[in-house]
Amino acid sequence: MSATLAPASKTATAARVDLYASIHKALRLFMNDTLARVGRLDHDDPDEVSATLAQVQALLDACRSHLVKETNFVHTAIEARRPGATERVADDHAEHLDAIAAIEAEAAALRALPTAAAALRLYRHLARFVGENFLHMHVEESALNSALWAAYSDAELLEIHQRILASIDPAEMALVLRWMVPAMSPGERAAMLGEMQTQMPPEAMRWALEIVRPHLDDSAWRKLARALRIPPAPGLVTV
Repeated sequence: MSATLAPASKTATAARVDLYASIHKALRLFMNDTLARVGRLDHDDPDEVSATLAQVQALLDACRSHLVKETNFVHTAIEARRPGATERVADDHAEHLDAIAAIEAEAAALRALPTAAAALRLYRHLARFVGENFLHMHVEESALNSALWAAYSDAELLEIHQRILASIDPAEMALVLRWMVPAMSPGERAAMLGEMQTQMPPEAMRWALEIVRPHLDDSAWRKLARALRIPPAPGLVTV
């Protein structure tokens, strides 16, 4: 199932397959939402602490997985035809993995002793991590995309993307969809899910739509339902 989900997008300006655009939109939304939750955390509410730290861990797991996939699939492809092109961001990946481990330790400390000081410490370090990632993703979307487009055809880029998708299990794919689809513009959303609709059996498509439906407002859902030609009934997904 996963190999048919979340196809690579084409940029509106370059009309080229873009391996970064959609997943980076998902990560930015995930990071922003998580940072905001940590910032407003009520450390005296055990349920809120538990739920917030669960989202922090989910984000860190997603970031770690994303870094590994970029290194193994995308950077390897760039280096194969443009040696040295990824040197600018290679150290970033190592530093981000160290930062993830440090934030996990701070989250564990907050879980063990929920204080205002511990919550603020986690918030500030997570904010730094998010900021560094935003700058890093900009370099990838500009300099590394240029290297990919110069070295590979769209058909070859889609092959790389399919290998990435094949490495994602259903649980991780569900998380990707949950953050990616709400982060997209209506046109991007319709294009991606429309392609999925042509490739997936109805039950699998229903699974995907049930994941994203709670995270789209009524206007966004109506636009998507219209594009997919499915009933826009609230709370009901039919394909």
